[in-house]
Amino acid sequence: MAEKETARAGAQGVRESIESAVIRFAGDSGDGMQLTGTQFANEAAWAGNDLATLPDFPAEIRAPRGTLFGVSSFQIQFGSVPVHTPGGAPDVLVAMNPAALKVYLSELKPGGTIIVNTNEFNKNNLGKAGYESNPLEDQSFRDSYRLYEIEVTKIVREALSDSGMGNKEIDRSKNFFCLGFVSWLFNRPIEPTVQWTESKFSKLPSVRDSNIKVLKAGYFYGDTVEAAYTKYDVAAAKHEPGTYRQISGNAALGMGLIAAANRAELTLVYGAYPITPASDVLHFLSGHRNFRVRPIQAEDEIAAMGAVIGAAFGGAIGVTGTSGPGIALKGEAIGLAVKTELPVVICNVQRGGPSTGLPTKTEQSDLLQAFYGRNGDCPLIILAASTPGDCFHIGYEAVRLATKYMTPVLVLTDGYLANGAEPWKVPDVSSLPDVHVEFATDPKTYQPYQRDETTLARPWAIPGTPGLEHRVGGLEGENITGNVNYESENHDLMVRLREEKVRRVVADIPPLEIQGKADGELLMVGWGSTYGTICQTLTDCLADGLPVASIHIRHMNPLPADLGAILKRFDKILIPEINRGQLLRLIRAEYLVDAKGFNKVRGLPLNASELKEAVVDMLSSSSSSNGKI
Repeated sequence: MAEKETARAGAQGVRESIESAVIRFAGDSGDGMQLTGTQFANEAAWAGNDLATLPDFPAEIRAPRGTLFGVSSFQIQFGSVPVHTPGGAPDVLVAMNPAALKVYLSELKPGGTIIVNTNEFNKNNLGKAGYESNPLEDQSFRDSYRLYEIEVTKIVREALSDSGMGNKEIDRSKNFFCLGFVSWLFNRPIEPTVQWTESKFSKLPSVRDSNIKVLKAGYFYGDTVEAAYTKYDVAAAKHEPGTYRQISGNAALGMGLIAAANRAELTLVYGAYPITPASDVLHFLSGHRNFRVRPIQAEDEIAAMGAVIGAAFGGAIGVTGTSGPGIALKGEAIGLAVKTELPVVICNVQRGGPSTGLPTKTEQSDLLQAFYGRNGDCPLIILAASTPGDCFHIGYEAVRLATKYMTPVLVLTDGYLANGAEPWKVPDVSSLPDVHVEFATDPKTYQPYQRDETTLARPWAIPGTPGLEHRVGGLEGENITGNVNYESENHDLMVRLREEKVRRVVADIPPLEIQGKADGELLMVGWGSTYGTICQTLTDCLADGLPVASIHIRHMNPLPADLGAILKRFDKILIPEINRGQLLRLIRAEYLVDAKGFNKVRGLPLNASELKEAVVDMLSSSSSSNGKI
């Protein structure tokens, strides 16, 4: 926490003004840590802070209580200054039980604050967490951290003793007590949480009232006990004028798809099979059927892909969403969409792999799958979102390009963007790019594969239009007519046309923006969710006077036209990725530059301090960086 001003707060201790703070809420999967973190993020957003969040939870539906592998956490960094990442080491750790303390203590900043529910530190729970003795009773532990010991369970049960509920039901409110206390500690308003609770549990008055009562008990706890707590003030951040809301990547992606489909006056058919972490896109779109959204929960991934191809053939924009394993299953049908040249959007919310891998952890390991994960020469337009809010614009852009060029578009996000959140400026709809669609209507001029001279897009004809009968299918078709054709020269022509169509999308890609020293020595090249980490690293490097710049690629295929020229301006190229070097391989092959990679595959976003170390090492080395391919 960056201290700006310190003042006495009477008998209750010290009050400090800080620029930013990193808090991690941690406990069992059933302790409501994701809800607690989300509501605190809402409070920070309501107070005008910039913020970034990182939900982190196990893949098990419900691991045994008190065990290390059942710990769930939610981290947030919020501040009065620009916040690019959810932060590295937390300033404050809220540990609901010994297991949470055990898992995350090593990541806490030296001298950081620990808030614990002491009622959970009993012999049974300590044993489950692997403690031979209670760490809270260790003097060296107490001297190393600022420790706030609170009998949360006891206080909550006393507060709700007249509620008529049993202890099992009462204990579900423990997270709201901790939320209230942390809100008091950082002077965040609890009104947004009160309003949310009243709306969420309007039909369950006992649950509504008990949660609000416990929330307020936690909020006023610090004022009612004789303890010297340090309170913190975090001023509002300076944002551009406009209307803001907190948004997650999955919700933003859904909004972008809806906005583009409505701009084009098209029905949006979303076909998907539930899969972590993409399922929330289906959930979001299912709640917006009034915007001509037609959600389909298919029986499997292949059926979902087939449904949206059929929707596109019928004159709608077909969209499907999944993760890497689902993309593998959809592979043949994606090839069908490429061959039939229909406007389909495929959203891949990447997660840790291979196979089932790490379903709830983030990764960027599907880039080469997006490029080459289909049989035959089967090119796709590929886009990648950089922040949760950018998922809106990438979803919108995907629909625009799919309909303009009459070809599938693959969108890459990941678990970090999907579940993470940030303040998002609601765009003026009139400022969004036009999405213009014209269906073929003239039988005299219609041919299924008669192409636009500029985009090479074929006409879009709605089945049943008189005189526009045509056939589509997986077998190779003759140029212009689309009739089945096995001739070698025709197949070569069609492969080249489909490839050239994707290549011409480069005309729609804006120039890359160089951040930092445009004439510097080292250039960081990023894509996807590494954006925040690279921005923070660049800020830190420039503050130290290092000759560093960065660019971030959102259009992955085709790559921006000016990328090659920019790469040649720098002596050293560093490509950070949450994979083993996939963009690195593409860049080295395409531009023949001696780029180096910074690669970590831990199921977590890259760490800005580690990336800065790699930058410093690379600048001091004449031949290589600390990152390994």
